[in-house]
Amino acid sequence: MAIQAIKLKPGINREGTRYTTEGGYYDGDKIRFRQGTPEKIGGWTRISASTFQGVCRSLHNWVTLGGQNLIGVGTHLKFFIENVGNYNDITPLRATVSLSNPFATTSGSTTVTVTDANGGYKNGDFVTFSSATAVGGLTLNGEFQISLGSLSAANTYTITASSAASSSATGGGTVSAAYQINVGNAFATLLSGWGASSWGSGAWNVGESSTAPVRFFTQSNFGEDLIFGHEGGRLYYWDATNGVGTRAVELSSLSGASDVPVVQNLILVSDISRFVFCFGTNPIGSSTLDPTLLRWSDQEDATNWTPSATNQAGSLRLSRGTKIISATTARQEVLVWTDSSLYSLQYVGAPAVWTATLVGENISISSQNAVAYANGVAYWMGKDKFYIYDGRTQTLKCDVRKYVFNDLDTNQFAQVVAGTNEGFHEIWWFYCSSGSTTIDRYVIYNYLEKIWYYGTLARTAWLDSGLRDKPLAATYDLNLVDHEEGIDDNVGSSAAAITAYVESSDFDIGDGDRFSLVNRVVPDASFDGSTADSPVATMTLHALSGSGSGRNSPASEGGSSNATITRSATSPVEVFTDLINIRVRGRQLSMRFESSATGVTWQLGTPRLDIRPDGRR
Repeated sequence: MAIQAIKLKPGINREGTRYTTEGGYYDGDKIRFRQGTPEKIGGWTRISASTFQGVCRSLHNWVTLGGQNLIGVGTHLKFFIENVGNYNDITPLRATVSLSNPFATTSGSTTVTVTDANGGYKNGDFVTFSSATAVGGLTLNGEFQISLGSLSAANTYTITASSAASSSATGGGTVSAAYQINVGNAFATLLSGWGASSWGSGAWNVGESSTAPVRFFTQSNFGEDLIFGHEGGRLYYWDATNGVGTRAVELSSLSGASDVPVVQNLILVSDISRFVFCFGTNPIGSSTLDPTLLRWSDQEDATNWTPSATNQAGSLRLSRGTKIISATTARQEVLVWTDSSLYSLQYVGAPAVWTATLVGENISISSQNAVAYANGVAYWMGKDKFYIYDGRTQTLKCDVRKYVFNDLDTNQFAQVVAGTNEGFHEIWWFYCSSGSTTIDRYVIYNYLEKIWYYGTLARTAWLDSGLRDKPLAATYDLNLVDHEEGIDDNVGSSAAAITAYVESSDFDIGDGDRFSLVNRVVPDASFDGSTADSPVATMTLHALSGSGSGRNSPASEGGSSNATITRSATSPVEVFTDLINIRVRGRQLSMRFESSATGVTWQLGTPRLDIRPDGRR
């Protein structure tokens, strides 16, 4: 039999078995498909040597009137403005109090006890002391993180000094203590027992179960300024004219502020006429959060939230669902998701100002950040499927649906984050695999080719290119990285290899009624873009004795259960055209192409095999 081309359909399909998906790809990692063929994804590079504090779950990019390209970075501990690689702490203050001799030191210890009867602080909060005098050989001016530990005394907490105290003493004089807003949770924590849920829930002396929420910030620019807030918190305003060295303040503290929401779950600024929206917020005259209520400010006025005949501030309550989960701006509308429905908000002018139209029901959404918008279409991950909205709500056909949702940890739904990579026509979702409390997986939908692929990668927030040259992502290493930058992992001090592979489904001659013998291979691969002098990849052929049998069986000639082809290129760019002599025998075969070295990138075309019917020894 002549050499036979192995033509495989693009995308990964995990909805069937390896054999029922014959003619396509079954597995892969750190690859994408472009024009029907698989290739290694681009690399990533750390934007600077600086780091921020906490797990970042919110990124927003805008440009000031002065031309500064800024990024808002919201973590579970703080809020920063990134500017030319530096992370500037603009976390708002919760309270500033005056304390008298609040410090107690212990000789030889870096632990200092602080007494503050005002309360309001939580474990992990940050406080900045100023005007303190020396106590126990320590002058405790500067920022510290609060630890409540196992302290039994009320109105006290501990901090850790940079050096040990020289003596045990109490003092510090008159100290100004500036407390930043309370910190949040890095990931969802399962709670159970008495006090875990709302008052009175669960059986007597047993209690209920709940999940401690993940800290999310939402943010949007209002002109060149920034408005942001975290779920269950207040609204904050950062004035760009004051510079990156100044903290944000409560929006309600600005001159002329009227009926600004005191609690909200998420915010956005509409593209249409600049209204500031709060979703899940308090009614006017109340401090209690209504999870289905949304309010908006007056047009072009972020401070005025009091409806009147002379402005366009207002509110409405959504009737379907128990809580507003997410919202995003779209073409001529604002899309709002509850836990069971999708609404379209449209600007109609006074007196109604904004109206809500139900455009999807009996749906789900996995998290606040699970939505991405590209080319006039909203894509989101639900609790058991993917959806799109392009004027009507539809279920998105997914060839890896079973694989993803069987792999996803449902206790960590809230961590799901979506983003676009429009340069490659992709929607990315990052999620926690089963049993993991941190993000370690991704799944991609290519909306141009309508195919899916997935892999392993830890990213907690994503921002597409637009005002920047490259897509930007946040890592657990507490920094930001540019994606599609180079071909290696450049987060550390030196480049690290990105292991990438793609593996086909099983294929055979006929229906596998006879054994097949492969003795020659023409790998059709391009190494365009490689920086290594001799880029290397491996191709592996796996043989099976029958559909559904164990991998690598039966043994090929020579006693090996698989065959690996390694070819070193003579230049950074090479196309494999030579015949590779090999002997592998089985009823079904699968093919794997892989690289795991720095400086290597590749694209796999249409490999050709000298495959023929054969008996078995």
